[in-house]
Amino acid sequence: MVQVCLNGRRGGADGACVPLSPEAMARSAAEAVAAGATEVHVHPRTPCGQDSLSPRVVAATVDAIRTRVPVPVGVTTGAWAAPDPAVRLERVRGWSVLPDFASVNWHEPGAEEVAEQLIAMGIGVEAGIWSGTDGASRFAASPLGPKVLRVLAEVTDPDPDTAEASARSLLSGLGEAHGRPVLLHGEEGGAWPVLRLAGRLGLATRVGLEDTLFLPDGQRAVSNAQLVAQALRPGP
Repeated sequence: MVQVCLNGRRGGADGACVPLSPEAMARSAAEAVAAGATEVHVHPRTPCGQDSLSPRVVAATVDAIRTRVPVPVGVTTGAWAAPDPAVRLERVRGWSVLPDFASVNWHEPGAEEVAEQLIAMGIGVEAGIWSGTDGASRFAASPLGPKVLRVLAEVTDPDPDTAEASARSLLSGLGEAHGRPVLLHGEEGGAWPVLRLAGRLGLATRVGLEDTLFLPDGQRAVSNAQLVAQALRPGP
């Protein structure tokens, strides 16, 4: 399984290929799915380009993408979109158009409460476990662990020379991960080494402009679809 991560926290300064409006996200998602992506992960944005958990913004984004693709659509619940845990929880409770899944970063304050609310609403939870945080140990002790959709193992090491080792360390720290499936991915310079490792280990992975702006050969990517096509290309 290859999930496409359409935009992340990137903005206009990262290039016109980064989709920011609901229409641009829907178009980019459709192109990526045509290239082989099997799921979509997106950061809904306000008209001024800010990440948002607002029910109105989430509804507009999810509805737009669903009109173009038949695959599951997920969103972030990152604390940067609503730093106050109580506000974050209240916004999630207010969602009227429900994504198929949502990522919850387990090291963030209020993560368990947000995850519990999502599960109660019938939304799948991707438990985001970032390298370099205490997310793995918190998740290991969580009674919600067996109830999540999957573990999203996020390798934050951007160094292409060390990212694979960081990924293996993160996976080791996750242990049995409550028996849940694991999606492994990297960021920036570590994106491609970690993606290739996920392939060798038979794990789900993701790719897209959220994680990297570049192809493996260092050329600038022109679209999410191009990144997905490259990820699905057989390795050497």
